[in-house]
Amino acid sequence: MANVHPTIIEAAATWYVDLQNADTDESAHQAHQQWLLAHPQHRQAWARVEKLQHTLSQLEGDSSTLRNARNNRRQTIKALSLLLMVGGTGLAWQQKDGIERLTAQYHTNTGELRTLALADGGELLLNTNSHVDINYSTTQREIRLHGGEILVTTAQDALNRPFIVRTRHGRVRALGTRFSVRDVNDQTRVDVYEQAVEIQPADSTTSALRLEAGQRSEFTRQHIPSPYPLPANSDAWRQKLLIVSDWPLPQFLTELSRYRTGHLGCNDAATGLRISGAFNLTNTSAVLDNLANTLPIKIRYFTRYWVQVELA
Repeated sequence: MANVHPTIIEAAATWYVDLQNADTDESAHQAHQQWLLAHPQHRQAWARVEKLQHTLSQLEGDSSTLRNARNNRRQTIKALSLLLMVGGTGLAWQQKDGIERLTAQYHTNTGELRTLALADGGELLLNTNSHVDINYSTTQREIRLHGGEILVTTAQDALNRPFIVRTRHGRVRALGTRFSVRDVNDQTRVDVYEQAVEIQPADSTTSALRLEAGQRSEFTRQHIPSPYPLPANSDAWRQKLLIVSDWPLPQFLTELSRYRTGHLGCNDAATGLRISGAFNLTNTSAVLDNLANTLPIKIRYFTRYWVQVELA
């Protein structure tokens, strides 16, 4: 594959995306066959596409990653071309989540919040850097969260279809409720604000866990720990606020960094500081300036995108 020209790789990716379109007619398939016969490198590139598709289809039994390409043609071609150029199905196993984020129907950028009206009258609020697909069928209502965080307000459905949020760790079923779901590294966090939800890990055969209003739980693909009380102001982000009480500085900076581009951290000497207060997430640089004015710290900007908090 290393000898295949990048323009041919991009052409193969473009062919794949376009052939997934339901409106594609027989003439397009014939043209594709002619393209394959035109040069050996065309066939090499196409073989890589098919191998990559097969690899992705084995992950979690989900073959929709590339088939959903028509939802965002340009981003999908770019992402697929990148995978083909770096060459390997091994990367696909590691980067499936990244591809799904690129091809998601709806997303937010860093620091952006976005509200979506659902077809059944419900509402979906996307937090910073979040990526979702929405699939309403005759049998169920499904939100697939590929990354980030969402706040769901469900509506009564005339067809009584279940409302499911799926993540890479499992599924959350709404029981007439308002709740949030967040992808947190190796687990999914669920906060329930009204009524209840049921959580079912992807690789667990145990019964689903019922989570009531005022509770939080984090689950992996295999395990759901016992729920615990929902921290105060955990949904303040919907008003672009971060409200904390006695948080360690590293934890605070990790949360704040979700709303700004680049690296934000602190040196070892500053890790013992504690943070309390309400902070406006629309201007994270102003938040850092405020910290420097109230705590014995200084903010070092190595570059615009590499910031470190240090003891003064």
